[in-house]
Amino acid sequence: MIRRREFLIGAAAAAGASSLAGATAFGRDLSPPLNDKAAFIAWGKTNLNEDPVYLERRFDRYKEVLAFNDLWTPAEKRAFLLTPRQEFVRPEDKDQAYVGHYIDIGFGVTITPPGTMGRMTSALQLRNGEKVLEIGTGSGYQSALLTYLTPRVYTIEIIPELAARTRGVYDRLIGAGYREYADIATRSADGYYGWTEAAPFDKIIVTCGIDHIPPPLLQQLRPDGIMVIPVGPPGAQHILKVVKKTGADGQASVARSDIFGGKVIPFVPLSGGHQAGGDAG
Repeated sequence: MIRRREFLIGAAAAAGASSLAGATAFGRDLSPPLNDKAAFIAWGKTNLNEDPVYLERRFDRYKEVLAFNDLWTPAEKRAFLLTPRQEFVRPEDKDQAYVGHYIDIGFGVTITPPGTMGRMTSALQLRNGEKVLEIGTGSGYQSALLTYLTPRVYTIEIIPELAARTRGVYDRLIGAGYREYADIATRSADGYYGWTEAAPFDKIIVTCGIDHIPPPLLQQLRPDGIMVIPVGPPGAQHILKVVKKTGADGQASVARSDIFGGKVIPFVPLSGGHQAGGDAG
């Protein structure tokens, strides 16, 4: 049974950054209307207690994302509609949260457009109970989206100040009753080397560009696991779906496919000891 989030409006006012007025307790059985805008807004007002302005903008962008085939299953569509993207941009950019282009979030980092994130999420083919690693926490939106698909989410951000800010966003939203974000394990580290202690992972998503597939990440991916990663020179990546295969002789191989059919999609570079630059997420 749906219950209201244990969240006081006064606490939100004190935080000064949330557009949420209080919402229902999270449940993996929450089922927003997927096909009717008016029904979704009414449902969201009742069950999420979000500002209807953002609910309307989210649904409008959702329809655009669907038109480009960027969300593939009911579970991924549901995740998109449940994630309050406006909470993951800078407060001054809330009105731009649902635009279809990159938004600066500071530290030389951007939040990726909703459609790109939607298709990358869909290409993971993430299932409930699987363990997923994100490289490049950035704004925190991508990992928030993933929590509606599985409770086992790990994310790494190399910029300490950005990692701390985004952890603060998660904690504020957890305090507002979004208890699903307590499922997100965060770390500030060089994502190129993955998260050895938590490995292996069923799925890995990389939200920053690199000119090769990092061997440590491939090693930490389970056999038959999927990695979605932008690969290519700076500013000219192709987003690949990489499936790890292990032969009868125990040798690993990968099968690659371009999830955007060859379209060049720029990402800021994966930074760290191997390459200079910044992260995105």
